[in-house]
Amino acid sequence: MIVPIVRYRYRLNPTPGQQQMLARTFGCCRVVYNDAIRCRDEAYKAGEKLSASQVQTRVITEAKRAKVREWLGEVASVALVQSVGDAHKAHRNWRNSLSGKRKGPKAGRPRRKSRKDHRQSFRLTRNGFSLRDGGVYLARIGVVDVVWSRELPAPPSSVSVIKEPDGRYYASFVVERVDTALPTTDRECGVDMGLDMFASIAYSDGTDEKVSNPRYLRAAERRLARAQRALSRKAKGSKNRQKARHRVAVEHRKVREKRADAQNKLAHRLARDNQAVYVETLGIKGLARTRLAKSVNDAAWGRFLGKVKNKADQYGRLFHPLPRQFPSSQICSVCGHRDGPKPLKIREWDCPHCGTHHDRDLNAARNLLFEGQRQVAAGRKGVAEMPRQAETENARGAGVSQGGSSAVGVEAGTHRGDRA
Repeated sequence: MIVPIVRYRYRLNPTPGQQQMLARTFGCCRVVYNDAIRCRDEAYKAGEKLSASQVQTRVITEAKRAKVREWLGEVASVALVQSVGDAHKAHRNWRNSLSGKRKGPKAGRPRRKSRKDHRQSFRLTRNGFSLRDGGVYLARIGVVDVVWSRELPAPPSSVSVIKEPDGRYYASFVVERVDTALPTTDRECGVDMGLDMFASIAYSDGTDEKVSNPRYLRAAERRLARAQRALSRKAKGSKNRQKARHRVAVEHRKVREKRADAQNKLAHRLARDNQAVYVETLGIKGLARTRLAKSVNDAAWGRFLGKVKNKADQYGRLFHPLPRQFPSSQICSVCGHRDGPKPLKIREWDCPHCGTHHDRDLNAARNLLFEGQRQVAAGRKGVAEMPRQAETENARGAGVSQGGSSAVGVEAGTHRGDRA
């Protein structure tokens, strides 16, 4: 069984003195990162090949001996080493993208970090931190108070200290978590995403559910506009501008946290109560370039579906996205008659073959459920590693029984190959 590597994030409450040391560490890591990128660029222009250890020696070991960089010795060296490693990884991803060796999205040329960035972070491995006295000990900083909102499932292997634009500090621990599959259930669901209704859900027991779209960004637009107007009127470099910028960041944090809280609760409920979750594959990038861009980004479908997948993997459930070409809105979920494409303004329609009156979104959710059951029962490629379903009729709405099987769970962007 593969043990997933996940992140657990907690709020930090550093003292004023610790905040000064954190700011110094952020700055030193930024300088070392930029020096590593510049060192590689200069070596490439000179026709010199440098290994990762040679770059680290130049930008850390030798730099500390120079008067202009002697202040690098005031912070934890493990944080500097990790920063150089991040620069090396960014450069390697760029080179692999140019040569075609990199799988997935292409990586661009590494950009240097700016001191004007309001979100800053550094990372420490096991030899740079430890849990003690109810908090976390950070090298050269001391024991920082942690708000333990939940227990860590295992000793952490690394920690990232983050300062958000609103001034809050967080500790993100990387741990190995052993996931336990929940008891199996016969219930399954199909989920159709939308803007009017955030999610239309059809369950295999015949019940339906509609989840309204809260539109958190739209609801906060007036407050955000007021705060941003106040920010634009403040003189650059003034204390009042810093306060106004902080107010804007706080408003954005409130929107982000409200959205994440609602999506986490819905994703948890879907993965907990259903043995399989069938969803449609959305072209979010394309939709984000249309006149609906703000509404699409506010809904954050991609983040929600990612949360559902992570929870399903953690609980041993099946998460199965259907191909984008599947015409879920064109098919009658009762008789299977395909009625053709319909404009978005049509929210209800009658099947010309059987006369059934359909709600557009709920009908699409039922079709996603039926098609997902059919594909998994047929053993389609791409779902071989998922929990297999037993023999089932291919009739619309037929019940499906499914055996339980554990799966891996991954959270918050930490993968085994990227482990610090």
